[in-house]
Amino acid sequence: MNIGLTLLAQALAFAGLIWIIATKIWPPLLAAIEERQAKIAEGLAAADRSKKDLASAEEKVNEVLREARAKANEIIAQAEARKAQIIDAAKDEALAEGNRLKAAAQAEIEQSAAKAREDLRKQVSALAVAGAEKLIRREIDGNAHKALLDELAAEI
Repeated sequence: MNIGLTLLAQALAFAGLIWIIATKIWPPLLAAIEERQAKIAEGLAAADRSKKDLASAEEKVNEVLREARAKANEIIAQAEARKAQIIDAAKDEALAEGNRLKAAAQAEIEQSAAKAREDLRKQVSALAVAGAEKLIRREIDGNAHKALLDELAAEI
């Protein structure tokens, strides 16, 4: 065998192999690599969009939380105001009830005092009549003494 012919045959085989690789294997391999690179680029872009979306969602969540806190504080303030109104109304009602009870007690005291005065007048009148009877028994003119005792009872 001739070395030159062997080298030529090997060179032609190598050239054929390169041509097969360049025409049949290399284009699909490059297409797969480019497709993979496109998918990776899309994934990175999607990750960036997701990060941006996450940041905006966090901002929205924080804004909603701020609004919720503000509303909660407003509701608490309204509840405090309502509590103060209820307490004031209860105080006013208690004062009115106290004044009513005080007036009723005062009227009852005045009524009792008037009854006691009337009872005392009756007792004084009875004592005056008893004293007058004793006087009348000693003196003859009963009508004059009775008028005098009635006048005395009216004054008391």
